[in-house]
Amino acid sequence: MKNLFLTSVFLVATLSISAQNKNVQKETETVVTTVKDSKGEKKIVKTVETKEVQNVELEMSEQKGINIPMKEEAKVDVTKTTKVKVDGETKYVDVDRSAYYNSENGKKYQIIQKGNGYTMLNPSQNEAGVLRKTSNNNYIYRSDDRVSFGYFDADGNLILETFDYKNDKITMEKFVVQR
Repeated sequence: MKNLFLTSVFLVATLSISAQNKNVQKETETVVTTVKDSKGEKKIVKTVETKEVQNVELEMSEQKGINIPMKEEAKVDVTKTTKVKVDGETKYVDVDRSAYYNSENGKKYQIIQKGNGYTMLNPSQNEAGVLRKTSNNNYIYRSDDRVSFGYFDADGNLILETFDYKNDKITMEKFVVQR
């Protein structure tokens, strides 16, 4: 029993010491503003949280030893979340993705902010579907005929991934933002 306990403690200790495969940097900036008007004082607290996540990639994966240099051009995912608190009421403000998007089949769609997400309008200005934000900064797209997983890439384009039951595949559809 004692050996089993010591072995499990040793395994837990060595697993927790292992190297991380991601560089994560979090930065929080808080600005407090007090506004006086005829109704009294209002305290506005604006918090901007920036999170940068970079996968650790090595320049030469076959190289043995320690101190192997990292790739400099490894992709960095940056997520900014703005939280505004006015008199105790908290609101989250994200990047507004409302714009016109061109689909791969040449149709022009409009995404507008509505309620707690976005609504996608087809070329005839009818509702094609809705986008709802998930807890990990992605979106669930729901329309009459499908439910998809969506996200915005670094260029601001909307990518929808849909599972195709018949072919047992995931299909990707890209909507390119108009600038």
